[in-house]
Amino acid sequence: MNVEKILAISGKPGLYDLKIQTRSGFVAESLLDGKKITVGMKSNVSLLSEISMYTHTEERPLVDIMRAIAVKENEGPAISHKEDNAALLEYFKQIVPDYDEERVYPSDIKKVLNWYNILQAKGMVSKEEPKVENAEEVKDQVVEEVKAKKKSVK
Repeated sequence: MNVEKILAISGKPGLYDLKIQTRSGFVAESLLDGKKITVGMKSNVSLLSEISMYTHTEERPLVDIMRAIAVKENEGPAISHKEDNAALLEYFKQIVPDYDEERVYPSDIKKVLNWYNILQAKGMVSKEEPKVENAEEVKDQVVEEVKAKKKSVK
């Protein structure tokens, strides 16, 4: 599963693919409709490869959770994020038996399942282990580019 350049942008539905860096931010393409948008440096943006969920013992990377869903569903779609909360909680308990029920809310589970189904529809889910080294390199590169852009804007 290659999610190093997949973004979640606060206030925007769905997921986005990071395309290019610009002087004032970057250009991202929606995985839902393919439209490109410009995102400023002040926007709250998260790389999927950097998101984790709470368990009783540690924080588990979102990539691992999505891989567990892919294994359970044989790389097929997960249940809809529009199911009732009881069904979502029961399903998620099968995927991550030790998730922290006090800190992981049904809205978080809905978001994960929605994102998984978006990635699955694009053929971007896999049962294989993620390539952590490459993800770290991309993260470091994006962080350095953002820092450089923020310095040049000041």
